[in-house]
Amino acid sequence: MTQAAITAAILVIGDEILSGRTKDKNIGTIADYCTAIGIDLREVRIVPDEADRIVAAVNALRNDHTYLFTTGGIGPTHDDITADSVAAAFGVSIDVDPRARAMLLERHKPEDLNEARLRMARIPASADLIPNPVSKAPGFRIGNVFVMAGVPAIMQAMLDQIGPTLTTGAKVLSETIEAGNLPEGTYAGGLATIARAHEAVSIGSYPSMTPNGFANRVVVRGKDPEEVTRARDAVVALLDALREGADA
Repeated sequence: MTQAAITAAILVIGDEILSGRTKDKNIGTIADYCTAIGIDLREVRIVPDEADRIVAAVNALRNDHTYLFTTGGIGPTHDDITADSVAAAFGVSIDVDPRARAMLLERHKPEDLNEARLRMARIPASADLIPNPVSKAPGFRIGNVFVMAGVPAIMQAMLDQIGPTLTTGAKVLSETIEAGNLPEGTYAGGLATIARAHEAVSIGSYPSMTPNGFANRVVVRGKDPEEVTRARDAVVALLDALREGADA
């Protein structure tokens, strides 16, 4: 029996990402993590610090995927509105959580827990906390949504915390075939034919510039080892035939 796909989406929240002032590093980290444990990352969205946009994206993505990972917007400043927006998306209340407050006290003195810092302890009702060993301010999980920090080191630490709780799926296998300096236009038609004959795998062509000049690679991905092997062999045969024709 074929295992049902475990899917995920990422929602990146923050005006600073959209303006280009901050360069996102979290998408690649989460994508690598998901791939390694057999979770199919299907979608990534970036939204500004606007409550209605966050709520709409959270509801759309959590309903379409097994998991939703959000990053950004859970700090102490006025524009950190992710927690409030996620609470609104689930239709639950939000307030200072005693568990989160206790975590902050591991780093701050009681007299230093001002209103701004206490914003980081505001957690939607019924949510579970995601520990933060770096700076103590926690993330949280509610339903299938994991709300994490935007700072890459803290996000990574939170991801490591939640990893063991995730349901994993069949891992994606990957085969790379070097097309060398064969132009994509010479093998595109044949590659499309192979793709139609091997629908259980995905086949992509990726051009790049190398120190030795322009080069192409064809990558075959799939979860069935035999299907991946058959598709790879077909691609190799196609490319070899084109090289032989070019040398004739």
